[in-house]
Amino acid sequence: MSNISAADVAKLRRVTGAGMMDCKKALEEATGDFEKAQELIRKRGQAIANKRADREATEGVVLAKTSADGKTGMLISLNCETDFVAKNTDFIALGYMILDEALKASPADLDALKNMVVEGKKVTDLVLEKSGITGEKFELSYFATISAAAVQAYIHPGNKLATLVGFSKAGIDQQVYKDVAMQVAAMSPVSLDKEDVPEKILAQELEIAREQARREGKPEEMLEKIAQGKLNKFFKESTLMNQEFIKESKLTVRQYLENADKGLKATGFARYTLNV
Repeated sequence: MSNISAADVAKLRRVTGAGMMDCKKALEEATGDFEKAQELIRKRGQAIANKRADREATEGVVLAKTSADGKTGMLISLNCETDFVAKNTDFIALGYMILDEALKASPADLDALKNMVVEGKKVTDLVLEKSGITGEKFELSYFATISAAAVQAYIHPGNKLATLVGFSKAGIDQQVYKDVAMQVAAMSPVSLDKEDVPEKILAQELEIAREQARREGKPEEMLEKIAQGKLNKFFKESTLMNQEFIKESKLTVRQYLENADKGLKATGFARYTLNV
């Protein structure tokens, strides 16, 4: 058997992230062959991860970041099984590494993100390998990207909720952008503006309003007018540009942006939350 040095074990641990004893055993089985030891750890990790494929990965982190020029933002959710692993610095670092590589590669959707090549491996394989090291199921469950003249990312403390917001103009006070990104986090709008609300949601809201008025004994001929009035309230509460601004309720978000810079608008947003 080859003489396995502590330096070799430490090097393998740095490269793979596996435990010291796992690295020592892998090097011993590989008779000191570093690349073979890496492969042994990878295969063992995948075997462990495959055994846990049916487990629920409901914990994790939601991370968002913008490109260096501030014109593109991306948001991902990387899931695991326990909050203990979700708070682990290596797990969070894995999420940021994937996010950083995504900003370079510009994947179009979640499938494209999973098929990106990072460190010579597909992201799906990399996640599976890291999953096996911890013994927990890891899963990339969500991806969103926004491009605009300016994009702001916001991660709520705890890494369980993040948002992206695109804006029509660059070069505005950064706090203005951040305020609106935090608005999206706090108020969870369903769409950007009235005209962006999906028809299915509009129909549901109108039907709920009609049924509520009917139960209250309102005349049948008044139901549609009442429903339309409730729909206007829905727009104010659930569309970003028409919501009351959380820092100054006398203003809507639209008015807040207009006051910050004439013609400034939000052009799109993404919001994702995990166990919040």
